[in-house]
Amino acid sequence: MVDMGTPPQSGPADLIPAARGPAESTAADVPSLDTMTRPAMTDVGRFAGVSHMTVSRVLNGAASVRPETRARVLAAIERLGYRRNITARALATGRSQTLGVVTIDTTLYGPASTLYGIERAARAEGYFVSIVSLRSIDRASIREAVGRLVDQRVDGVILVVPLVSAADALKGLAHDIPLVAVEGDLRADIPVVTVDQVDGARKATEHLLALGHRTVWHVAGPTDWTESHGRLRGWRDTLAKAGADVPPPLSGDWSALSGYEAGRRLSRMPDVTAVFVANDQMALGLLRALSEHGRGVPSDISVVGFDDIPEAAFFSPPLTTVRQNFGLVGRNGLRLMIEQLDTGMASTMRVVIESRLVPRQSSAAARSQ
Repeated sequence: MVDMGTPPQSGPADLIPAARGPAESTAADVPSLDTMTRPAMTDVGRFAGVSHMTVSRVLNGAASVRPETRARVLAAIERLGYRRNITARALATGRSQTLGVVTIDTTLYGPASTLYGIERAARAEGYFVSIVSLRSIDRASIREAVGRLVDQRVDGVILVVPLVSAADALKGLAHDIPLVAVEGDLRADIPVVTVDQVDGARKATEHLLALGHRTVWHVAGPTDWTESHGRLRGWRDTLAKAGADVPPPLSGDWSALSGYEAGRRLSRMPDVTAVFVANDQMALGLLRALSEHGRGVPSDISVVGFDDIPEAAFFSPPLTTVRQNFGLVGRNGLRLMIEQLDTGMASTMRVVIESRLVPRQSSAAARSQ
């Protein structure tokens, strides 16, 4: 029978009325912090008036526990400062409760935010994270990184692989533990979680066309990034579908400096009224160049970025941009990993996450021409 919160029945001395929760417990019921440096699960159960098995079910999120019982157990955990014994849990489950993450060595907002989203999601599920940063993504470097993490006895590996070169590197990658690719190419033969870059670029471009701009110029990211390809494709396809001219894209490298150089070129072109920039850092540089050359934003040129970095709302003017939900990316990546761990089966699941346009003051109706 499933334990729904019945008090332990080992004997009169151990019997505690189930109705009495932590708020009604006396000082004698609370283990002394002076004598007990690390409370055990049985201490939590005794304090909450339930069995240690019920405490375990609460910790593991079992649906069979009544809400009022769950509340008592969680209050007892908080009161006693109980923390799981990770070593004991690893011995019982055969898992290390540690996940490996392989990522490109960068401080760019997108990859850094993706990594943070994964780490937060893992921590919420009781996992530690061990990170390997790579300077380049190829089959040899990925195989070596995964091997190092396997030697650390991680339960699985999440790969943050936003480069085009990673698609071939991941194909046929031999592995003995679960793998998940985040911000990777959908052609990979392992589970993938990614943001719909094409749709995000479509939203940015359609926003500018809807404001009456005849066409939209584009400052693209580096050619070896999958995000650059998706945003370039979404921009180009949207213009073509609308019957608008498709100008030649300007190349950038994600940096504000490259956006500044693109802005200097565009500022000398009087027919330019709208620009979609592939990330917010390049948009920042572009705004600086346009200002230096006397081109008002949005009075002369409307600008839309991508990412919605925390500073985007404080640009001058505040930047219209496309927001990526990195927290949702991390949670879905972890979900695909845990599903493989729980079932013991490999997966090729694809999760594509929608982005959202955030209108601000850097975009406005086209000026009269």
